[in-house]
Amino acid sequence: MLLEIAKLFLVALPAVFFVVDPIGVVPIFLAITARDSREKTRAMARRACLAGGGILFFFAIFGGVVFKILGVSLSAFRVAGGILLLMTALDMLRAKPSATRTTAEEEKEGEAKEDVSLVPLAMPLLAGPGSIATVMVLMSQGRRVVTAVPVLVSVLLTFAGSYFILAGATYVQRALKASGVAILQRVMGLVLAAIAVQFMAAGGKDLLGLH
Repeated sequence: MLLEIAKLFLVALPAVFFVVDPIGVVPIFLAITARDSREKTRAMARRACLAGGGILFFFAIFGGVVFKILGVSLSAFRVAGGILLLMTALDMLRAKPSATRTTAEEEKEGEAKEDVSLVPLAMPLLAGPGSIATVMVLMSQGRRVVTAVPVLVSVLLTFAGSYFILAGATYVQRALKASGVAILQRVMGLVLAAIAVQFMAAGGKDLLGLH
């Protein structure tokens, strides 16, 4: 059982962190908080990470109930989640903002808002459709209740790291520059694409009844 938990954690942590992609959010975060003080910026980063983490925790824990209400099989959702994750990964490989997370119109609207911590920062930038689908699919991978622990811990670590990255967004941008952010996004996109294919393969195998 410990081996199963360790394996799931090694898949869950990079999957959640890469799809949340706080490094890729840094340029957008700096743009929509450009007129705010350092203290307000950090407060918004904190609220956004708490809200985003709460959203993913909710869907991780209660996602199975949604499956039952809608009559959707876990296998079908694994395939759908894998496709959505692959779309995000392909955008990351091209170092371009993913349309599955936010649109240009939403970003412009965010620049005009007084507080961007909940919308668009927490949702959909950090906890968007791709990250929600990812945690739900990861939760369906384990056969025991205890296997939920690595997924929830991965969400916790991801948003703890996201807070520090966004709180120090100016320093991150200065250190990595645009080229550094693009390189990191491409590397993360490659790993995320492999995880997405794995999700689709596992779901397709179950749907076809192949064991």
